[in-house]
Parts: sequence; structure tokens; C-alpha cells
Amino acid sequence: MDKTIHIAVVPGVGYSHLFPILQFSKLLVQLHPYFHVTCFIPSLESLPTDSKTILQTLPSNINCTFLPPVNSKDLPQGITLEIQLQLTLTHSLPSIHQAMKSLTLRTPFVALLVDSFAIEALNLAKEFNMLSYVYFPASVTTLASYFYMLKYDKETSCEYRDFPEPLKVPGCVPIHGRDLVDQAQDRSSQSYKFLLKRIKRFRSVDGILINSFLEIEKDPIEALTEEGSGNPDVYAVGPIIQTPTKAGDDANGLKCLAWLDKQQPCSVLYVSFGSGGTLSQEQILELALGLELSNHKFLWALRAPSSSAYSAYLSEGNDFDPLQFLPSGFLERTKEKGIVVPSWAPQIQILRHSSVGGFLSHCGWNSTLESVLHGVPLITWPLFAEQRTNAVLLTDSLKVGLRPRVNQNGIVEKVEISELIRCLMEGGEDKKLQKNMKELKEAANSAHKDDGSSTKTLSQLALKWRNLV
Repeated sequence: MDKTIHIAVVPGVGYSHLFPILQFSKLLVQLHPYFHVTCFIPSLESLPTDSKTILQTLPSNINCTFLPPVNSKDLPQGITLEIQLQLTLTHSLPSIHQAMKSLTLRTPFVALLVDSFAIEALNLAKEFNMLSYVYFPASVTTLASYFYMLKYDKETSCEYRDFPEPLKVPGCVPIHGRDLVDQAQDRSSQSYKFLLKRIKRFRSVDGILINSFLEIEKDPIEALTEEGSGNPDVYAVGPIIQTPTKAGDDANGLKCLAWLDKQQPCSVLYVSFGSGGTLSQEQILELALGLELSNHKFLWALRAPSSSAYSAYLSEGNDFDPLQFLPSGFLERTKEKGIVVPSWAPQIQILRHSSVGGFLSHCGWNSTLESVLHGVPLITWPLFAEQRTNAVLLTDSLKVGLRPRVNQNGIVEKVEISELIRCLMEGGEDKKLQKNMKELKEAANSAHKDDGSSTKTLSQLALKWRNLV
């Protein structure tokens, strides 16, 4: 019988930094059952409902230790989302240390795997004699832009968005400075200093596990792992997405799927800005009118408006009915064409439905991978974090998406929206986007087969950890 190998895992705060690392843990113990994972879970205030849902799906060889929630009143007011995530983890460190110290008396952990926003926990790896790894839940292109940013930071002083030319990151398509991650948009900010600190810490770990796969980002992976690069080992172990729960008891979910069942194949545009993305009132009106003008079928998961693009990320949202913010008469005029559901829809079930032919998305990496795995081409509408970098990858490199133009006030106007919807859904004669996405879908679904690229990569890592016991 194989000896049990123990791994310690520290997720980041918020759903999109919790579920990818837990899904990876599930994949690890499924393929290599002699592993046992102990997960130390930080939270701000309390765990959101969608986070609790995934915790109910964990197998017996993944244990969770819930750390005392951090009170938002203990954090400085008016700080950015990234600093909230970072400081929540900082406040949780004593609890992580205490829990880990207690467990290591009887459980020898061989490795510590932390989310990219939990890097301060890496100091515990040295204290408890573990190898140190970062789980990076975004694209390899984003990671490559991070590492190259260290070079640009030393050599330049102006804002990246003011660079006359796009940045030429090795292995990647050119990326304009304005399309870099949010924290890099103001080099004098505390967020940018936090980012640089994180990136430098990434360089010193034993390896970076990344939720991507060789076939989608071959050139960036090869550039990052080139001999003499000074980068740690990079393990592409994706695409890892959430296992869909049944739309089951949820009235919204049942309503969505029942409506899709009545539509023609590939005729519906699904519109969603992820688990935390929100639009302004003005932008909701333009989007609604653009959908109406396009004359195409749509399914829209709508949140109430906010002046902050990420206002719903760490909260359950407000109690307003989002439908009241639509244009007057919109629901009546479009009742034969579309359906609008408040806040949430069963995204994976929707994307895999035969009626869905396009996805208007915020380009969060989790949603991107879900779209790729189900072969649905995109309208790329990034809102915050690294989503603009993902949009560049999808539109300029992979050519599976169309990106709308924004006006001088940062608004995508209804005519632009309707034209892009028609272009995506009608596809022209060559249907190039659809062909490219079909090829990518096949590659994505092959990555975790027995001889797939990500299965082989994960087996190499598992063997390395096994040899430490």
C-alpha cells in the first residue's frame, strides 16, 4: 500500500481564488489517491454561498481548516480589491501558523501550495521544512507579463499605458500597457508596489502551478521555462473548471435551461460578467439597447448597477431587483427574443447547451476556460484585474473572440454592441472564430486524457513529491 503524502494548501480570499485551487486538489487526489490535502481557508467576514457550495463536493482525502474570519473593520477603508485580498491573508497568518504548527506535530507535509494572493504564507514552508509552490489561477500570458514587468520597472519610469508601442513580452502577442493588470495602471500606487513584491516572491519558489494547458499557451510556456530565464519551474495543469452542480432546486437555473431547450442550435448569446463583475447604470442601458438592436436571441444574467466594476466580488451583492434598472419597456419588447435573470445563472450548463452560440464575457480566466472547454466563441468585455490581458490573448493571439471599442467616457455604445453580436452570431461565410474555437475545444478536452499534456505534467510533479517521502 502506498504511503500517504501530505500537502498543505492555502487558497486566496474570494470565490475565484478558492475554487481553482480546490479543484486542482480534487484532481490531484483523484489521479494520485495516495495524496492527502489539508486546506487552510481564510475569509473576509464570512464565506460567500458559492464558496460553501464547492466545499460540499470535496472527497475524504481533502480536509479543510476554516480560519477565523477577518473583520472588514480591521482593514483600512477605501483600499483596492487587491489590497483587501492581501491584507485579509496577512491578518489570517497567525491562525494559519497556529493550525499548521499543531498539525505538523503528527503530519509531515512535503509541500505548501498557496494561491497567488496568499504568498505571505510561503514563509511557513521554510519553517516547517516544505517545498514551496504558488497556484496561479490566471493565464500563462498574465504570468509572463508579470515577470517582464520587473524588467520594465527597472528600465522605465512613465506609466505603462503611455508607452508609444505595445510591450513585447517573450512568447506573447504584443500587449498594450493599458491592457496590463489593474495594479500596474498607476506605478505610484500601493497596489503596484504590492504587485511587484508578489512577482519577486514568485521568482523564489520551487514551482508555479498554473490553470492553463500547453496547447492554448505553448509559446508563453516555452518562453517562461527557457533555460537561463531565472524563472521557477512552471507546471501547466489545466484546464480546471468547476464541476457543475445541478441547476436542480434553483428556480433561475431551471427557467434558463427550460428556455434554452426551446431555441434553435447556436442561436443564443449568453451574457454574464462573472461571479463579481458589475456595470454602471449607463452601461446597462446601452447593453440592453444593443441586445435589442441586434435582433438576436440572448440570455442575460444581470446584476444591479454599481460604480465599481468589482463591487460584487467579496459580497453577495445588494438587495435591489436588477430588472428595475433596464430601459423602460425593454422586457416587454424583447420577450420573444431573450430572457433576463437576476444576478446568477448556471453558467456551465448554459455554455454546454446546444442552443448557445456565443458568450459575452468579462474574460475572467475561469469563465474563459469554461467557454473554451465547451467551444463557445466570445465577445470579450474585460472589467477589472487581469481581464484585459485575457481579452488580448483571446482576440489577438487565439482569434476566438471579438473585442468592443469603448468611447471616450469608457462606455461601449449600443450600435457597437449590436454590430459585434451580429458579427459573432452570424459568423460570416468562413465562420473563422467558430472554427478556431472548435480546435481549441478539442485540445482543451484532450489535456486531461491519460496521455494528455496536463496529465503528464501533473504526474511529473506528483512523482517529485512522492520521492520526498
